[in-house]
Amino acid sequence: MSTTPLYDAIVIGAGHNGLASACYLAAEGRKVIVVESLGKVGGMASSGYLIPEAPNHLVHPCALDLMSLRVHPMMPQELQLERHGFRQTEMEPGYVYLHPDGNSLVFGRSAEQTAAEIRRFSTADATEFLALMQLVNTFIDLAIPMMRVDPAQMNLGAKWQALKVLIKNRHLRPELMGLMKSPAYTSIMERFEHPVTQSALCCLLGAAGPITGEGTGVYFALLGFIQRFGLGRAVGGMQTLSDALAARLTELGGEIRLHAPAAEIVARGGQTQGVRLASGEVLESRSVVAAVHPKIAMNMVTPGAIERRYLTRVDLAPANAHGGSPMKIDVALRGQVRASRHEALRADGLSLRKSVLLIGTVEAVLDNFKCAARGDVSRLPYLWATAPSAVDPTQAPEGQDIAYLYPIAMPLEPREGWDAIRAAVTQMVIDQTDAYLPGFKSQEIGRRAEAAPDFASRLNVPNGCVVHIDTGASRTGLMRPAFGLGGDTLPVKGLFFGGAGIHPGGGINGLPGRIAAGRVKRYLK
Repeated sequence: MSTTPLYDAIVIGAGHNGLASACYLAAEGRKVIVVESLGKVGGMASSGYLIPEAPNHLVHPCALDLMSLRVHPMMPQELQLERHGFRQTEMEPGYVYLHPDGNSLVFGRSAEQTAAEIRRFSTADATEFLALMQLVNTFIDLAIPMMRVDPAQMNLGAKWQALKVLIKNRHLRPELMGLMKSPAYTSIMERFEHPVTQSALCCLLGAAGPITGEGTGVYFALLGFIQRFGLGRAVGGMQTLSDALAARLTELGGEIRLHAPAAEIVARGGQTQGVRLASGEVLESRSVVAAVHPKIAMNMVTPGAIERRYLTRVDLAPANAHGGSPMKIDVALRGQVRASRHEALRADGLSLRKSVLLIGTVEAVLDNFKCAARGDVSRLPYLWATAPSAVDPTQAPEGQDIAYLYPIAMPLEPREGWDAIRAAVTQMVIDQTDAYLPGFKSQEIGRRAEAAPDFASRLNVPNGCVVHIDTGASRTGLMRPAFGLGGDTLPVKGLFFGGAGIHPGGGINGLPGRIAAGRVKRYLK
């Protein structure tokens, strides 16, 4: 290879983190190229017209809601994405729980609003909820400053912010530690008495994973985030975010090459040299940002360049390790989604059309994860359902909807195999949705369904894990994705991870890409 590489950085993967990383580097005057195996940018942050029978219904095949970006809004501001067509709108209300008996519980934009909802079922639960939120808000005040920074740096400012929160709330420390380190399920059941309150919280927190494990109290952060920051959606679909990033990168002089799968991260003498594409072409570079799953990245490095212990460590990093994985079903409708049965029991006349609807019970949440772990499909409904076109009518023809169904815990490896059960399970979920949204299935035009192996194949993520590495206290900071691989130095100099497999993890926020760009900048200097 030449002594003067053509690029300062090659980014593998044009998902939103990869594009963000490239933008931050290009903004510093670095010569950057992004290589992507697919024919368009976006990865998990994409949208398109993917149902043949419904060519005008916009599908989000993976990410939809903008919660994390509202918690960490730096990327769109710093990269000036609004100038390139990205806009978001807030959902109101955001999450609403639907109980089988027809009752509903709105998660409001404040603890007081949510407590008022809970008070309709139990005064004691409402009081307990406000006490719980004092702990949750303290936790997220501690967590947010540390989530936004590179854990490999000193971060004295962030640590000082967190320390001030800790000192101010030192009287809460024992109870806060108890909440975070305990199973989320235990904390819910010991604090709340009414089945609607219990089920609503279990259905919400279960989206992060099984709620019965030790240390899953950290999942309560989700509750704090949605109440403090709310939920948003990209106007025009999630593809507008990725397209805005691509436009910004081009404006900054960066390059994007589509239909260009990377075959090898070339490394010699403990140093990256560039990337060999599947076509055989070699792109020379001083550094490589792998904005893909860490396991995929490590196994792409020139054989022998990385010690076996590191390869093994990242191979065994947990990815849907509990045996469950969400399923994703999109349904194009000739009519509109209505939660009419649940709306009728509300005294406030609130429309639930624009909300994310949480369906299930305490028993359903537990059973779904238990069944998934042993390779079975639970018959108890536990899913999230929403209509993106209710928030943004441009995503479906006038008077029609596109529905996004998200069963939370399906088996990663069902006994019969997904090819044998995919169609039947899809129909079961649609039937379950119809029981909560009357008339749903009679309005179907077409459908699209994906399970864990489909995610794994299409998105190139082991076990179909859309957050790359499971969320948990033991996989944060320098321990994400694994010990020795979460900092700004990897076993091969000039190689950097830049996707959801590093701190702070999954979600649409661009932070992993932003952190990776900072690491590359320091390396190149």
